[in-house]
Amino acid sequence: MDKIVFFSESGVMGKVPRNFENARTEYAWMLALDAPHYTLGTDLNEEFDLGIVIIPKTNPQVDLDFYRKNCKKVAVMQEGPHWYFQDYPIPHQFNYANTIVDADWVYCHNESDVMYYKGLGCKDVRVMRSLMIPEGLEPSKEKSNGTMIGGNFVQWYGGFDSYVVARSINHPMTAPSMGRKQEQEDLIEDITYLPYMNWRDWINILGNYRIGVHLMRTHAAGTFALNCAFHGIPSIGYSGLDTQELLHPNTTVEIGDLEMAKMVIERLDNDKEYYEKCSNESRERFERFYSEKAWLKNWKEING
Repeated sequence: MDKIVFFSESGVMGKVPRNFENARTEYAWMLALDAPHYTLGTDLNEEFDLGIVIIPKTNPQVDLDFYRKNCKKVAVMQEGPHWYFQDYPIPHQFNYANTIVDADWVYCHNESDVMYYKGLGCKDVRVMRSLMIPEGLEPSKEKSNGTMIGGNFVQWYGGFDSYVVARSINHPMTAPSMGRKQEQEDLIEDITYLPYMNWRDWINILGNYRIGVHLMRTHAAGTFALNCAFHGIPSIGYSGLDTQELLHPNTTVEIGDLEMAKMVIERLDNDKEYYEKCSNESRERFERFYSEKAWLKNWKEING
């Protein structure tokens, strides 16, 4: 598969630069594969070996046959948790399920997603790890005593779980502003909220923090754990998410186990040797499992 192309609802047309300011997981894949991107529904005058379609969360009606006109194979890349489509209107739920079953294969984020997609009837399901391209970015060396909470106070992000754990060590807490942020979150006096920002700015700011907490039950690409590991920041998160389990094995807890999560953060705060072990291990595992070189090796193994 020498020629690969991506399609999504994004307005980006063609290839993006390696220092692209919003190089989230899908763009990192494009960069690693040197592949262009086109908005869904774009007519092309070029043939490709593989087209990777990202079905929009807000408009899931996609006809894969349209992309087969220019692509020998058409795959779907998982967008969000595997159950996300079940909040759609009933006709859209069936349309979505029929679409991914029609794909030549599905790329999913986690080993735990494989059984679900196979159970839906997908012909072929392949786990492709998340990726970040840190072009021009450096892992942080100096960190404050602050704690970064990974998401907002909604069920999707599990912000309240993260807050309860983070505040137990009584250090300054910061959280990003995500699309599901509730208005009244700004009234929480002991959290400082970051403004909305692009991906590169987020990576740079994240590097200033000593501990990450993201007790999110919604398992998708797992980029918070990934971004923390790039900086060597121990991240406390729930099991079932590949980035969390592979990059932060000593700070992963079972879903809902806030008691254990509190024990972990208190140990990170009080035991310097333990903190350094978790920090160094996350950096080493980032290079071993999630560097661009490791990702391309995994790509070749999975895709032949």
